[in-house]
Amino acid sequence: MIQRRVFLIPCLLASLLALVAPVDRSLFAQSAGRPNIVLIVSDDQGYADLGCLSRDVRTPALDRLAREGVRLTDFYVTWPACTPSRGSLLTGRYPQRNGIYDMIRNEAPDYGHRYTPQEYEVTFERIGGMDTREILISGLLRDASYRCAIFGKWDLGSLHRYLPRQRGFHEFYGFVNTGIDYFTHERYGVPSMYRNDKPTRADRGTYCTDLFRREALRFIRANRSRPFFLYLPFNAPHSASNLDPKIRSAPQAPDKHKKLYPQYKEQYVARPKHRYWKNAQVPTRDTRRLLYLASLTAMDEAIGEVLDLLDELNLADNTLVLFLSDNGGSGIADNRPLRGHKGQMFEGGIRVCAMARFPGRIEKGTVNREFLTSLEVVPTLLAVAGATAPKQLELDGFDMLPILAGKERSPRRVMCWKRREREAIRWRNWKWIRNADGTYLFDLSSDLGEKNNLIESQLGIAKKLEERFRSWQQAMRSAEPRGPFRDF
Repeated sequence: MIQRRVFLIPCLLASLLALVAPVDRSLFAQSAGRPNIVLIVSDDQGYADLGCLSRDVRTPALDRLAREGVRLTDFYVTWPACTPSRGSLLTGRYPQRNGIYDMIRNEAPDYGHRYTPQEYEVTFERIGGMDTREILISGLLRDASYRCAIFGKWDLGSLHRYLPRQRGFHEFYGFVNTGIDYFTHERYGVPSMYRNDKPTRADRGTYCTDLFRREALRFIRANRSRPFFLYLPFNAPHSASNLDPKIRSAPQAPDKHKKLYPQYKEQYVARPKHRYWKNAQVPTRDTRRLLYLASLTAMDEAIGEVLDLLDELNLADNTLVLFLSDNGGSGIADNRPLRGHKGQMFEGGIRVCAMARFPGRIEKGTVNREFLTSLEVVPTLLAVAGATAPKQLELDGFDMLPILAGKERSPRRVMCWKRREREAIRWRNWKWIRNADGTYLFDLSSDLGEKNNLIESQLGIAKKLEERFRSWQQAMRSAEPRGPFRDF
């Protein structure tokens, strides 16, 4: 009898509380039913370095995404290297508008210099970061009751005020700058791995791709019953940031993944007249390609486990998965049929491999050739989440989900790029480039490889594109100034 009374008392209290403050279960159901978002970014991946495009590459998970979703052939990023590209991806704004229009990195390690801790604390790589007034997609989704996490490469500042948890993410495990050694987690000798807001060396020695996979799987399991935003920016297949020329000239990979590419032999040769070091040992080109492909396959394996877990937890049908490379492939990557590579304004530097999967919303196994960019990512994720941006926030893209679904044509007609003295604009199928070595005009509809420079025969079109570029440049200068580079 006593046991029964003890049981009844909390039941009666619960009933009374329900009458006083009823729970709006419809709101809970609405929140729980909203789509999850998984945004995956590779680092310096070649345009053609997908198993579905090349026999030289093993990427079964990315191939699966292509089969189960849409592969994008005309997808661009906003800068031909990592930091500004990632800043635009998370803000939905041109680099010149959000303030991160160049790299946040130190150049002394390029010449073999290792910083002391005291030196490093006052370098730009340590103190630079994205303007704190900028609003990131993580903050907007957090305000829409999404659980947000990033595991991998941050690259938008390492001081406390710039870290992911101050920019809307609930969880962060990864490194804060542009690159690391895959095993020591150091950037040219500087420890760079963080757990939330604090540096950590807890997992030193473990291959970082495995660590980012571990955290992603844990996060998905922990948040299976609520809407989540998982940002998974790998550093693979970027070269290792190590002062040893034998290591830094290529990515790093576990032995089991190297063995998947027996056609390449791992060998190192002496370079007595190396640019920075005397009598350096460096990997051969075959070795660099081997390590690049092996690191890419290791990343793909991690992506595959994420996709498998979404299936296991019955979340796949309610999850948008979006994948892209942060910029064009490096010199060891395969960007064919595009010209150029990372750092350049030719297509190989700014047009990237990309794909998306959203069951029931995006048709399986499709190829989309519409003109799209990473500026579209933030508006698209907001639309998927049913969230909105503040009215005063000027975004440079649009919701591309109807285009991915094949229901509409892309409204994008123009895109501009500027990296120091390098400038470019695409307007419809025309591409204008101005570099230190000259000015170019290409018709991408008939010359995807940018082999036929039409600057002399199409002066009128070239002038029109340059005028459009200068107009864009003025608009960026007139925007509310953002740090860390602008003088205001």
